[in-house]
Amino acid sequence: MDGLSIGQVAERTGLSVHALRFYEREGLLADAVRRESNGRRVYTEDDVDWLNMCIKFRSSGMPLDTIRKYTELVRRGAGNEADRLALLKSHQDYVRAQIEELNECLNVITWKVDIYQQHVDAGTADCLWVAPSTQTASEAS
Repeated sequence: MDGLSIGQVAERTGLSVHALRFYEREGLLADAVRRESNGRRVYTEDDVDWLNMCIKFRSSGMPLDTIRKYTELVRRGAGNEADRLALLKSHQDYVRAQIEELNECLNVITWKVDIYQQHVDAGTADCLWVAPSTQTASEAS
C-alpha cells in the first residue's frame, strides 16, 4: 500500500482515529480521502500537512465552521484568495487579542509570584492572604 493508514495518520497528528473520521465526515479535509478496494482509508502527506494546520487552527480557537469555510474556499481553487486572506486575518486578530489577554494574566501571576517569593525568602509568608475563616477575632479587626 502506498500512502498512510488512518492509524499512521493518527500517530503522526496526535488525533484519534475517531477524530480523523470526524474531520473527514465534517468536510474539513482539503481533498477527499482515497479508499482502497477493501474500503480502508489511504491518506497522503498533504493530508497530514493539512490536518496539522487544522489542529493549529483549532488549538488557537478557530471554530469548526470557520475551518470548514476556509476548506471550502481552498477546494474551490483560484479566485477567492482575498476571501481566504480575510478569514485568516480575522483569526490572526483574534489570536493576537488572546495573546494580549494571556500576557495580562501572566503579568498578574508574575506580580503575585514575586510577592510570595519575597515573603518566603524573608520568612514572612504566613501573613499572605489569610482566609477570613482562619483569622482570629483580634486579627479580623
